[in-house]
Amino acid sequence: MSNANTVGLEVKNLWKIFGPKAGSIIGSADEGLSRAEMKEKTGCVVGVRDVSFDVAPGEVFVVMGLSGSGKSTLVRCLTRLIEPTHGTVKIGDADITAASEAQLREMRRSKVSMVFQHFGLLPHRQVIDNVAYGLEVRGIGKKERREIAGGIVDLVGLQGYEYNYPDQLSGGMQQRVGLARALPGDPEMLLFDEPFSALDPLIRRDMQNEVIRLHEEVGKTMVFITHDLAEALKLGDRILIMRDGAVVQIGTPDEVVGAPADEYVREFVSDVPKSHVLTLKWVMRPPVGDEGVGRPTLHQDTIVREAARQVLATQGEVRVVDDEGKFVGVVDDEDILKVVVAEGED
Repeated sequence: MSNANTVGLEVKNLWKIFGPKAGSIIGSADEGLSRAEMKEKTGCVVGVRDVSFDVAPGEVFVVMGLSGSGKSTLVRCLTRLIEPTHGTVKIGDADITAASEAQLREMRRSKVSMVFQHFGLLPHRQVIDNVAYGLEVRGIGKKERREIAGGIVDLVGLQGYEYNYPDQLSGGMQQRVGLARALPGDPEMLLFDEPFSALDPLIRRDMQNEVIRLHEEVGKTMVFITHDLAEALKLGDRILIMRDGAVVQIGTPDEVVGAPADEYVREFVSDVPKSHVLTLKWVMRPPVGDEGVGRPTLHQDTIVREAARQVLATQGEVRVVDDEGKFVGVVDDEDILKVVVAEGED
């Protein structure tokens, strides 16, 4: 989904340590202490530990971890809702960590919007005026802001509910309003902090699909925080997995499932149906002799489940090619079935 080689978000050596001596820990011998050791020795708690990553413009980047992993602290550091202890955050060319209070307010208005788990809707305002609230704060007239908000209401599937009040909406529809409210300022980036975790499973699935559809419509850079691996695999172009405030692994969904960095990640992905995530590049093998010559062709990034029908219907192997059309391997029904059978044994 990413669409450029330039950087939309750049995070370098970001730390957040809570406690009275936080600033003195970076660069000292105490920096290397575990979270428990640091708390015992200094009274300080590590929220985010030396985190670095880039997000390309238009990419959907998911930060995943269990409760206490540091993911929500990280996303709040990106806009300085929580002040980082050390490190830099840049959105495009704007250095968030070096910005004055006035510059920071303007960046929050123009460059980035957040969608939270708790909708925070204004109960006395209709949907259209909830969506337009940010424009009102910026001094835009009622007619113009309602025109802008009306288009966004349509974009998120709330046509016909413009003049309803929040208490007249279901939880899923209220979250759509929360999503819509992040869009009127045309921000470069959207930050989602576990926005769907309080919704029931069916509504949650619908909202995940809505995010996918919205991304296809507007192409915004998105950073999405979740504790749900299935959600991360569904939404993310890449996934960052956190533990105890630190990065454990960054990779595409198939890289995380196919080559977990350690036992922690391996345990995380152990129940994932691998045929739903792994691509053919993980199951293909080198051709022997003239294998693949004149055979049907599939791209190496085709998901195994999607390739299964064609491969199983083909008497023999299928050629696998890369982005340049280069012949890089073959797969046959046995290669596909190994993945499917392994799922049943997990």
